[in-house]
Amino acid sequence: MNYELLIVDDHPLFRAALTGAVAAVCANCSFLEADNIAGLFDALEQHPHADLALLDLNLPGAHGFCALAHLRGAHPQLPVILVSATDDERTVRDALAFGAQGFVSKSADAGTIGRNVASVLRGEYVSPAGLSANTAPAADAAALDFASALAQLTAQQFRVFGLLCSGRRNQQIASELRIAESAVKAQVSAILRKLGAADRAQALRLASRLSADTRAARLSPDNIE
Repeated sequence: MNYELLIVDDHPLFRAALTGAVAAVCANCSFLEADNIAGLFDALEQHPHADLALLDLNLPGAHGFCALAHLRGAHPQLPVILVSATDDERTVRDALAFGAQGFVSKSADAGTIGRNVASVLRGEYVSPAGLSANTAPAADAAALDFASALAQLTAQQFRVFGLLCSGRRNQQIASELRIAESAVKAQVSAILRKLGAADRAQALRLASRLSADTRAARLSPDNIE
């Protein structure tokens, strides 16, 4: 059986390292690459039957576990392995709670990475040595509820949401996405409704629950319309 894998990381050398590690144990694997969230969506639109995604937790625009939560909702048939240099127990448990089928540390050797990918392709769950994939999630109920809400966003709405989280105003979002400002306003209204947020500030506070930083939320409601 042939497998199509999507490698999503903003560092070309690490994408190459992941590709090499997997290719060493999977001769019948082909590879797609993306270096940002927009590239991830574009790749999945062109290759809707991809067999596995390896997603960098700290990918620009991912906003912690938000991209993972959305991806699992938009493509429930696609297994996702989250990849990160942050591999403490809480981060791993949150990754699994928010829908990852596996977690691979960037400090893992090539052999371990390859074996973990092969395991997930067989339908198994994987986590770093010493941590059980079946352990109770660290995420609280409110965070899991917000993750479920993020899963309901369309790809375009998640693009807008990501720019909103980055502090962009409607005019800036319209310029970056090359759409009318009126379309952005309509998308923002739909996003807030789906997320159960009264305004942008509340949406950012909700999104902070999925921050990958366990000590403090990275998102700030400052400087928003």
